[in-house]
Amino acid sequence: MNNFKIFCYGTLLLAFTALSLSSLVSCDNSSSIAESAPGPQLKPLDLTPRLVIMSALDAEMNMLLEEAQIQHTYIIAGNTYRTAKLAGNDVVMVLSGISMVNAVLTTQSVIDHFRVTGIIFSGIGAGVNLDLHIGDVTVPGQWEQYQEQVFARQIADDRWDPKSFEAVFPDPVVNFGMMHPKAVVIVTQEYGQQDTKEYKFWFKADPEMLAVARRIAVGYIDLRNCTREGECLTHYPKIVVGGNGVSGQTFVNNKTYREWVWNSFRADTLDMETAGVAHVAYVNHIPFIAFRSLSDLAGGSSEENEISIFYQLAADNSSRLLIKFLEEWANR
Repeated sequence: MNNFKIFCYGTLLLAFTALSLSSLVSCDNSSSIAESAPGPQLKPLDLTPRLVIMSALDAEMNMLLEEAQIQHTYIIAGNTYRTAKLAGNDVVMVLSGISMVNAVLTTQSVIDHFRVTGIIFSGIGAGVNLDLHIGDVTVPGQWEQYQEQVFARQIADDRWDPKSFEAVFPDPVVNFGMMHPKAVVIVTQEYGQQDTKEYKFWFKADPEMLAVARRIAVGYIDLRNCTREGECLTHYPKIVVGGNGVSGQTFVNNKTYREWVWNSFRADTLDMETAGVAHVAYVNHIPFIAFRSLSDLAGGSSEENEISIFYQLAADNSSRLLIKFLEEWANR
C-alpha cells in the first residue's frame, strides 16, 4: 500500500472516530434531543454546583421528578441526566440502573460531567435488622461492600483456609461457609503520593448530611403504610438514622443468609448499589448520604417475598424523607 492510500485511510478513520465519540453526549432543552456535544470529557456540561439525586430504577425516581422543575436534559452514553431545581436545591437527577457496577459507572460519570457538591441516593432496600419492618426508612451512617470476598479452600469439614494474595479480613473473620468477607482495595492519593493502596471496610456517610437527617427524623414526615392498591401494613413506618448498610451484587431472598448478614455486619438494610456509590464519592472527596426504605425482608418473612406488593410504597416513603431533607438542606 502506498503512502497516499495510507494517508487517506488514516484520515477517514480519524473522522469516523470523532463522529462516533460526538454521539455519546448530547443535550436536550425540550422533549427531543437538540444537538450532539463532544464526547467523553472532564469539562463540565453545566457549571452550576449541584447535588446529585440518584436512584436505581424509575419507580424510585418518579415522585422526585414530579416535584422537580426540570431545566435541561443530557444524554451521556445512553443514560439520561436532568438538571433541575428540587426542594430549593440545584440538582442533577439520574438513574444508575441495578447493580454495583452500574452504580459505580454512573457515579463517576456524573462527577466527570457536572460540578457535584454532594451525592444522595434514594430507593428501596431489603430489611436485615429484626427490629425493622417494611416501609421503614433507613439512613445508614456507613456502608460496606459485604460481598467483596475470598472463596476459601476447604481443608476439612467446616474448616476453610481463606489466605489470599493481598486479602485483609475483618477481625475476627466472620464467614458464610467458604465465603470470607475482605477489605476493598482502593487506589487513591495520600499525602501527595498517587497510586496509594488503601484497605477499607466501611464507607461513611457525610457527617453534616447525617446531622440534617437526624434533625428532620424527629419531626413529622408523611410516610405511608398503605399502597395505592389498598394493601396496608400492620404498623406505621419509622425512620432510623445511623447504623450500618451493606451492598453487593446479589438479590438476597434467603433467610439463612439474611441472618448471617445481621450477625456479621449488624446491617439495617442491604441493597445492590449504595456502597459502590459511597466508594466513588470517597475517592473523589464528595459528601454522600443514602436513603433506603424497606420493601421486603430479604427472605426473612414466612410468606413469599413482599417486594412486588410494597416496592412502590417503600420507594415513595424514601422520596418523601429525601424531599424533607432537601428542604432543610437548602435552608441550613
